[in-house]
Amino acid sequence: MKKQALISLFMLLALASCSKNDETAATRETPVTTEQPLLKKAAPDGIKVGKDYHSLANPEEIKVTHISLDLTVDFERKVLAGTAELEITRVNPEKKRLILDTRDLTILSVTADGKDVPYILMEPDPHLGTGLLITVPKKARKITVAYETSPDASGVQWLTPQQTAGKQQPFLFTQAQAIHARSFIPLQDTPKARVTYDAIIRTPKELLAVMSAANDPNTERDGVYEFTMPQPIPSYLIALAVGDLQFKAMGERTGVYAEASWLERAANEFEDTENMLIETEKRYGDYSWGRYDLLILPPSFPFGGMENPRLSFITPTVIAGDKSLVALIAHELAHSWSGNTITNATWRDLWLNEGFTTYLTYRIMEFIYGTDRYNMELVLGAQDLAADIASLPEKDQILAIDLRGRDADDVFSNIPYEKGALFLRELETKIGRENFDAFLLGYFEHFAFQSITTEQFIDYLDDTLLAQYPQELNKERILQWIFQPGIPEGAPGASSDAFAIVDEARDAWLQGALRAGDIDTKNWNYHQWKYFVDKLPAMSIEQMSELDAAFNFTGHQNNEIAHSWLLHAINNDYKVAWDRLYDYLTSIGRNKLVKPLYKALAETPEGKAFAKKAFDVAKAGYHPLTVKANEAYVQ
Repeated sequence: MKKQALISLFMLLALASCSKNDETAATRETPVTTEQPLLKKAAPDGIKVGKDYHSLANPEEIKVTHISLDLTVDFERKVLAGTAELEITRVNPEKKRLILDTRDLTILSVTADGKDVPYILMEPDPHLGTGLLITVPKKARKITVAYETSPDASGVQWLTPQQTAGKQQPFLFTQAQAIHARSFIPLQDTPKARVTYDAIIRTPKELLAVMSAANDPNTERDGVYEFTMPQPIPSYLIALAVGDLQFKAMGERTGVYAEASWLERAANEFEDTENMLIETEKRYGDYSWGRYDLLILPPSFPFGGMENPRLSFITPTVIAGDKSLVALIAHELAHSWSGNTITNATWRDLWLNEGFTTYLTYRIMEFIYGTDRYNMELVLGAQDLAADIASLPEKDQILAIDLRGRDADDVFSNIPYEKGALFLRELETKIGRENFDAFLLGYFEHFAFQSITTEQFIDYLDDTLLAQYPQELNKERILQWIFQPGIPEGAPGASSDAFAIVDEARDAWLQGALRAGDIDTKNWNYHQWKYFVDKLPAMSIEQMSELDAAFNFTGHQNNEIAHSWLLHAINNDYKVAWDRLYDYLTSIGRNKLVKPLYKALAETPEGKAFAKKAFDVAKAGYHPLTVKANEAYVQ
């Protein structure tokens, strides 16, 4: 990290501890900044713009345009078995080879028009899987692959009845992002190759199957379910779940699927989803996907949410009882415009997906809950961004990141999300919110159902905002945002008066002027509590005990606040909370919440032994992605 970035980080930490009466308010979360030389070029040396370095497929030669799935869900063997019929278009009529992405699939046969055709499995790659190379007959337009998945497929999790809420029936769900669709479908697993699809899913009759497609809430539960996705989507948005699911409507176009014990709580928590949908349409154009429903997954789901079109997959860890964590629902809904309708062409371009979506998330929260909530969300986002800027190497602080030779999952951090959103906030600030909303509406319409690169976006800026606002915007600064590490000097800040109250109370307690039990917290909301705990410094056991006695942080039922407190418990050797820490690690599989805890535990021999004990118990219920992300900390 550059010296200037370190200096700016220390300034950020210092500002956070100032009182409201200081020259710079404590609520001002100034992002870490860096000064960069003028850019001479954009993309790194040798990188080929638009090339997906995380796929072996060849859509530029022969492109798959539609997939028809016929799969049987075998819970006993933990496999999906059946066929994938691929409709193809010859982009280059001279090419005879179709290459598909696979990972740990058993290929049983490959046919064209009912006749066997030659195929080979290429040499496996540790990151990319195994290419399936098919020789395509000259007149063939449909290729059918018969196959089975592995019980250890990286994109599929099989749960026993005991690992579900109902304890009676098994559960299955898939998670395809970033490049895990190839572990349960042979396909061109790259976001630049969009496809439509249909599917027949065969399950035990007592279970319900749902997909990222047209789901009928009134479908008969008969063990054979049919789905269609008429809009072209990238492969990472193909999703399937099977379980003992019930449905409850939340509005005309919105509803929630969940196991029975979660259904009412989820519907109450997320009842504002329909209003979010309506308000977003007013600014950014019609919702293009028919229904927007939610699926509440078991706690082992490795992410907060996944924006699978028509049916977002959601972790139950955000059901807090007070709507304090519903920004996640706003985020997944926002993907219906940015990410699902306009998609990053490669994983280098993920910021075009997540940066726009995070920006829209903040705006949706303001539409529904007001400016105060918007400001608090911005401050917490700025904290997350500052933490990643401080911990990541400079090469990983770049929006258009160079991921050649790396795992595609390495792209996920707060850089594409929060830095991307901050860049868009700067554009909004410079040209005005109304003008920027008009730009977004045009952008979503212009690239609808396309996958684009960073360079295509820059070209679009040249033709629109840079041409319309030459005095307000500067091309060099835009390139600095996209292709340089850190945050440019003068980036928009974030502040909230609600946090000044928290800073004052925390400082008074730390200085001994106020006991924890005497802090007036009766009007504090979730965001203030989260800010209070996140900003606590290293503490003594006595201080931890005093806070715990006053506020029962160890037993706190909000999973985000509990996470922040348990991290302090590890770092301050507060063993009182370690029973709760064990329960937390063995009951939640959301990687954002468990990974920092495992990482902190691994810093000491005692902590590492504790982490290994918890991990060994929890591993069977973790998603493969969570296992992969944390196993190094317990070895």
